[in-house]
Amino acid sequence: MYLNQTIGELLKEKAEKWPEREAVVYSKEGIRHTYEEFYQLTGQVAKSLMAMGVQKGEHIAAWSTNRFEWLLLQFGSARMGAVLVTVNTNYQKSELEYLLKQSDTTTLFMMDQFRDSSYVEIIHSIIGQTGNDGKVSSEVLPVLNQLVYMEEGEADGLLSWDKFLALGESVTEEELAARENELDVHDVINMQYTSGTTGFPKGVMLTHYNIVNNGYQVANAMSLSHEDRLCIPVPFFHCFGCVLGTLACVSVGATMVPIVQFDPELVLQTVEKEKCTGLHGVPTMFIAELNLETFDDYDLSTLRTGIMAGSPCPIEVMKKVINLMGMEEITIAYGQTESSPVITQTRTDDPIERRVETVGKRHPVAEVKIVDPVTNDEVAPEVQGELCTRGYLVMKGYYNMPEATAKAIDSDGWLHTGDLATMDDEGYVKITGRLKDMIIRGGENIYPREIEEFLYTNPSIVDVQVIGIPDEKYGEKVAACVQVQEGDGITADEIRSYCEGKIARYKIPEYIFIVDEYPMTASGKIQKYKLRELAQQWKEESTGIV
Repeated sequence: MYLNQTIGELLKEKAEKWPEREAVVYSKEGIRHTYEEFYQLTGQVAKSLMAMGVQKGEHIAAWSTNRFEWLLLQFGSARMGAVLVTVNTNYQKSELEYLLKQSDTTTLFMMDQFRDSSYVEIIHSIIGQTGNDGKVSSEVLPVLNQLVYMEEGEADGLLSWDKFLALGESVTEEELAARENELDVHDVINMQYTSGTTGFPKGVMLTHYNIVNNGYQVANAMSLSHEDRLCIPVPFFHCFGCVLGTLACVSVGATMVPIVQFDPELVLQTVEKEKCTGLHGVPTMFIAELNLETFDDYDLSTLRTGIMAGSPCPIEVMKKVINLMGMEEITIAYGQTESSPVITQTRTDDPIERRVETVGKRHPVAEVKIVDPVTNDEVAPEVQGELCTRGYLVMKGYYNMPEATAKAIDSDGWLHTGDLATMDDEGYVKITGRLKDMIIRGGENIYPREIEEFLYTNPSIVDVQVIGIPDEKYGEKVAACVQVQEGDGITADEIRSYCEGKIARYKIPEYIFIVDEYPMTASGKIQKYKLRELAQQWKEESTGIV
């Protein structure tokens, strides 16, 4: 079943059906709103955007953590037809300048700072000073004309949030309704920049139809209903937060319980206090929660479902989440931004083996096939190849990048994911690696995921990433970057001994690096290309090798 609704129509339907049900709760900040209240607040934001002169299809950007204002902007901009461009919270000057220029953003909504980065200083370093009303005139970013502050109070040269909201008083409900009637479900409404795990970011254009339906399919797969309360600690600027999180909730009338900025202790506190039934996270988030010294102090008995995704899900971590956090119906979702994002997902009633060993089956209204990367012919069950998908979920394309779009989506409409996978007779998919991550050692094809899953069975190892680093003789050699339990003195030789006789000799890591952290995107994806650069450096310096 497809939902033929814009984001605004979806929200309106839920506000009319469950007006008194809580739509959003920010537990720590004390913010609570029913669906009726939330609908009215998003209308206020939509009218304010119209009062600023923002047109249907115009690009506006949000550079912030999961603040309430971000949520209002997501639904408010969708109601009046602006395209919301999401900005990675970790971006620095050059990255922000690139995104704002490439996306043709006219209005930037931004918070004050993130960690040790002053957003206000960064934007002023790009465009110079602005007037107190936030008006911009810059040769560097000629399309950008307005800055809005997403926090309480004032900021130098930005239009305050209160003044922004006050602008909407000049726009009538009838004018907003007229604008909403102009919208089409196939209009682009969201633009997300690929997180840069493999290089230069590209602007993925997603429509109402793409993300409303994906959110709905995700909710169905995790058995989410209007009685559920979903804790969302993953970033809104990524599909995980704003599709699998907020839109999945609204598609069924569930309560959104966002975390402004991930903190494992705050997540568990919020789950307990708000009696959350669902929890999302990337594997590193769940690892951080499980490893808290105070983990056993929290009552997580209300937890039932959720999603672990964003990067390959270690089997041992998945088992702990089910057994220790009580999330017996947790699902694994797989996909990418270009597919809105979820392609396959396990179901809540799948046997435990399926839920820890596969990424599930395709959603009912999506097509999936596995093809030979060389010939593009579909392969037999259990044979490895590249995973491709087709249907409602495929992006409209990369913004102003027709060649990159043509490379990703073939003439028959199939999106080529670049992921290696197998699919069994029942349609369950296993992701076996990235085409670009495959290690070729002396003619042997080595898939890092296989070695990683084996190393996770060692109780001393908390996390592991396997990569290939250049070698004159073999072409590439296997390296493992390992995080171990705090205080555990396991050595590289002991890890290699653990591998002896259990995996083929050519798969045993030649280099083992004990690391405290990995280079990551803000959405929790490990940047293997940066890890390869670091490992090569460690190898050359002969430091960090243990």
